Amino acid sequence: MPVGPFFADFLCRSLKLVIELDGHSHDIAPQRDPIRDRWLIDHGYSVLHFTNGDIRGNVEGVVTTIRLKIEELQSLPPAGGKRDVSGPPD
Repeated sequence: MPVGPFFADFLCRSLKLVIELDGHSHDIAPQRDPIRDRWLIDHGYSVLHFTNGDIRGNVEGVVTTIRLKIEELQSLPPAGGKRDVSGPPD
């Protein structure tokens, strides 16, 4: 999904939530992730990153992390400020 000058794997515009699956393309150019994440955060987005290993080995943790982030974002006022980058629970 296009978001600003970047593309997101998954995007919820109403919650300003980006979900990234860090597979092979992220391994090729890992220096791009911090640049994209900084732009997204500076523009009010939250970014969740999951590896292929997270998806394969801890899908319940991934789903729980996404659900908790959605609940958190839904409880914020619409004009909420910058949000942190976070990842899956251990």
